[in-house]
Amino acid sequence: MDCLIEAIHRTPIIDHHAHNLLLPTELAARPFLSITTEAADGALEHTKSSLSHLRAVKQLSQVLECEPTWEAVENRIREERRKPKDAWARRCFEGIETVLVDDGLDGRTVHSYEWHNFLTRSPCKRIVRIEAVAEDIIGRYFADYDTVIRKIDSPKSRVIFASAVLEQFRIAIRAATTDPEVVGFKSVICYRTGLAVPSLKDLLSDAAKRDEAWASLISRHLSGKHTRLEQEHLNPYFLHVASGIIELSANAAQHRKPLQFHTGLGDNDISLRLSSPTYLQPFIKEYPKLPIVLLHASYPFTREAGYLASVYENVYLDIGEVFPMVSQQGQEQVVSHALELCPSEKLTWSTDGHWFPETYLLAVIQIREALERVLGEYVEQKTLEAAQAIRIVEDLLFRTSNRLYQLNLPLTPLSSNKTKTPSRLSPRNTSGTKDLAILKNFIDDNPTANFLRLQWLDYTSTHRVRLLPIKRALTLLQEGKFISITKAVLGLLQTDMAVMGFSAVGAYNLVPCFNSLRRDGSHYQLTNHATVPCEFREENQDPVSMCPRTALRTIVEKARDRQALKFLVGFEVEVVFMHYEVVDGEVVYGGAPVSHGHGWSSTRALHDSGMMGVLEAIVGSLERADIGVQQFHPEAAPGQYEFITDPLPPLQAVDTLLATRDIISTIAARFNLRATYVPKPIPLAAGSGSHIHISMSPETDYEMFYAGILKHLPALMAFTYCNESSYERAVDSVWAGGRWVTWGTQNREAPLRKIKDSHWELKAADGFANMYLVLAAVLGAGLQGVLDKEEMAWRDCQVDPAELNESERKDLGIKDNLPSNLQEALRFLDQDVRLKEIVGEDVVQTFLAVKRAEAEMLENMEPEKRRHWLIERY
Repeated sequence: MDCLIEAIHRTPIIDHHAHNLLLPTELAARPFLSITTEAADGALEHTKSSLSHLRAVKQLSQVLECEPTWEAVENRIREERRKPKDAWARRCFEGIETVLVDDGLDGRTVHSYEWHNFLTRSPCKRIVRIEAVAEDIIGRYFADYDTVIRKIDSPKSRVIFASAVLEQFRIAIRAATTDPEVVGFKSVICYRTGLAVPSLKDLLSDAAKRDEAWASLISRHLSGKHTRLEQEHLNPYFLHVASGIIELSANAAQHRKPLQFHTGLGDNDISLRLSSPTYLQPFIKEYPKLPIVLLHASYPFTREAGYLASVYENVYLDIGEVFPMVSQQGQEQVVSHALELCPSEKLTWSTDGHWFPETYLLAVIQIREALERVLGEYVEQKTLEAAQAIRIVEDLLFRTSNRLYQLNLPLTPLSSNKTKTPSRLSPRNTSGTKDLAILKNFIDDNPTANFLRLQWLDYTSTHRVRLLPIKRALTLLQEGKFISITKAVLGLLQTDMAVMGFSAVGAYNLVPCFNSLRRDGSHYQLTNHATVPCEFREENQDPVSMCPRTALRTIVEKARDRQALKFLVGFEVEVVFMHYEVVDGEVVYGGAPVSHGHGWSSTRALHDSGMMGVLEAIVGSLERADIGVQQFHPEAAPGQYEFITDPLPPLQAVDTLLATRDIISTIAARFNLRATYVPKPIPLAAGSGSHIHISMSPETDYEMFYAGILKHLPALMAFTYCNESSYERAVDSVWAGGRWVTWGTQNREAPLRKIKDSHWELKAADGFANMYLVLAAVLGAGLQGVLDKEEMAWRDCQVDPAELNESERKDLGIKDNLPSNLQEALRFLDQDVRLKEIVGEDVVQTFLAVKRAEAEMLENMEPEKRRHWLIERY
């Protein structure tokens, strides 16, 4: 099912029928209330109680982050419209590959069809409205023949006039068939005389009625009325003339361009009975080689339209306009009714967006929701395989129109952060405008901030950075530009050498995640630096799945979307402060301890005024960086202390952990100390971990969640203990989590300690780990446990499992050891096919490549030199 959901939200849309947006000067001239209804005048006011309107208010308020009222939505949209570069229109068109614009509706009050190009990934094209072409020509010829007609309105003059008009009409239609900017035609005869179109033979056989129709048209002109092709004999005749030309236009170098028909749903200018596509059946037979598209789901005649599309080779069904004009249940029924008979390769979709960009936004949100509901149920009921459902999605949204209109566009999946409905995607993460507002507000609140650090964590857990003057960062954001980083970045070792498979070719965009923008509190009163974590994107802004932060974000979103699960994560930051000196040109760490009489939670470790000054400076700096410190205390090893920070959602928790470590290290350096997170910096002393506290809501399935983690724990250790030195600490009976796959309530000798309800602690992790990858793997394994309803096969272990005999361990479900070294852990990870699927094959393969190369490099060092080398970097 996951692949179907992804396809629904990442398949780009070819909007094959829509209309131009209004010019800014014309917005007030059209009723904004019309975005969800065909009603007008007095009937329009009643739409506020319709299901379609109420749903639109809710969805727009989610996108706009305002109260769910019509008044609040209107006010926020007015604000958005004032922003530069049509940013709001761009947001509304997200997910749309191209628009085929019927530009024959509103004349000079709207933008040209070409203007819409900057809203879509691919250039927009035209749909030529037959009636608009005819009326334009008739209007021009009325101007030329006006004097003659007024003096002599006779059958002969009308024949001359008609012949001239029809000849120019034929020329115009032939020109459109060869114009590369025109990809199709449309008729609104449904609005004029209805879809019961007489045959061409019948029209030609009655010269008297034809002359009467021209006389009626001319009389309308002479009375000063607008030229409108609505005569029962003329509109069908022009339609036949155009259809014949289009059908005969195909040759070896040119395909027949489709002819769209408005059917069904429309304003009260339509005769609903005559808008049923069944009336078109004789016309369909008359032009068997002309591709005919029945627009607007033919609502409420969708089943009839589906029948026609299924039995006639040249007929296609569009299921647009009902989004957002019809209720959610009605939309889902339209999708189901269309699929009852119609093959997916005959189905297309459109917004019928017009005037206001919000019509496009709502239509896109709602079609994806409808497909998720309808096709999701088909897959769950085994009516369809997931792959078959995905094909329907791709046909409907992209492939059918791409083929039908000969657009020849590649189906390139959308970026995952641009495609989801308001309930699935935080607008703050999708809008450059929002990011700009965050940065501007930050600058206003922190006028001394001069530099912005763009930071990321690579696969060796090296925290890397690019620094920008903050004014430069603001300029780049305003221009929609990013810092470019070599694609080798995710395959670098600590020595900056790239592992096999990575090269200097290609570049990623470094994209700041401004939700985690913060002051760098380590700079005392100056606070002139700000930091922001980043993710990598392709040049087209598609996410880079190998990016560690992106990997975690993907899992968090999946948990939220699939199970409505949310997490809080907290870290215990254990650090050892060490003196250092230069010996024979190399830095050596150790020497005299930084505190005397040191012990776990011992006040004696706080008596040294110099060390207490370091700790106080650290806490003050953390607080200036808006990092909440719950408590801090001495730990067991000489110079070892622990800082416990507030629990946060997973992404923000890791962002904050990295900021915390940076601040601690920076303050320590100012006191001529080295702060290290290496697990065993002092070989014979207690080690340092990076214990992870996890809680979840709702809490109902937490046992299945932690059972999923335990199931994959040996493989997870490759992420949590990712350096050979990690295994110096991973021993039994030292309160480090031990070497057995198990859990226990308040048992610090178990790798998983249950604290209360869903609040558990993972002890088997240390400072070498990339916590984005750790949480992606750990939360992903837990989520899979919930999805699979994993049984907790392990009983609550209330003793040190190392002290149990085999029989006692068996009674508790304890049967597996954790890996005893890095190579063993990497083998477990490489062999855990399910975990690779959960985290992502490319993430795991990159991790394995980097860690194996790193291990080989470190193995060649002398042990003592390796220890100092690691302390210098971690």
